[in-house]
Amino acid sequence: MRLGVLDIGSNTGHLLVVDAHGGAAPMPASSYKETLRLAEHLDADGAVTPDGVTALTRFVGDALELAEDKGCEEIYAFATSAVRDSANADAVLDHVHEHTGARVRVLSGEDEARLTFLAVRRWFGWSSGRLGVFDIGGGSLEVAAGAEEAPDVAWSLPLGAARLARAHFAQDRPDDEALRALRRTIRADIARDAGSLLRAGPLDHAVATSKTFRSLSRICGSAPSSEGLFVRRMLPADALESWIPKLLEMSRAEIAQLPGVSPDRAHQVVAGAFVATAVMDIFDLGELEICPWALREGVILERLDKLSVLG
Repeated sequence: MRLGVLDIGSNTGHLLVVDAHGGAAPMPASSYKETLRLAEHLDADGAVTPDGVTALTRFVGDALELAEDKGCEEIYAFATSAVRDSANADAVLDHVHEHTGARVRVLSGEDEARLTFLAVRRWFGWSSGRLGVFDIGGGSLEVAAGAEEAPDVAWSLPLGAARLARAHFAQDRPDDEALRALRRTIRADIARDAGSLLRAGPLDHAVATSKTFRSLSRICGSAPSSEGLFVRRMLPADALESWIPKLLEMSRAEIAQLPGVSPDRAHQVVAGAFVATAVMDIFDLGELEICPWALREGVILERLDKLSVLG
């Protein structure tokens, strides 16, 4: 069957159309995305601004029209942390429904972590043993780990690259004291619940997914996307650590010229690097392997599992 998954993230709205059936990998048929930057379209009270609501509504309407044109039998629309954490989430989603007819489900942080974990588990399989998955989104960091298809720990923290960039890198480069304070805060937030993952023993396979980690991996020398999905891509901790001082000295325009960095996300790279290196230090990870599947694929796989049970 042909499914459409409409992912309203903190940075980007993304419609992924796939041909899917039980027992096979979902095959992408079409993709449509638009930079929304909802995590940065928040007012002083934490509400999505009118401009943000208008852009989101327009995107959802356009995406639904495309999904219908592509013959989708079902469309699943969901939103993550930017909408989830906004002060006017219900009003935003009511506005979208009124103008497009779409009912958008808000995923909890735990569900976001759990579904991303499912996608990574299916990609790498049982040979990964105890699997750890880390995902830096625009609004949040998701962490999950376990030895089965469902993680035994899964949580979300408000440490997304767009959120931190808006709060700490909106203007000039912060001074050294502010950077140290940010570094301390990020590490303390991650370490607070780290024991729930660590007490079950070391990870057999540590994996990162989504755009921020992919960009950092490219900066550190991994293969470009043009080489295909099945090329092994790694993010070494020492390479990332060595890049952070260089990134801090670079302008946004210079960062945008680095491999794997899109101009609309260049301002988030340093914030993302701070979170990524904190993850690797706190969980004592020498490297992370990059997975091409993430939350959208997890949503599709869970839906296919349910259809299999019903069928």
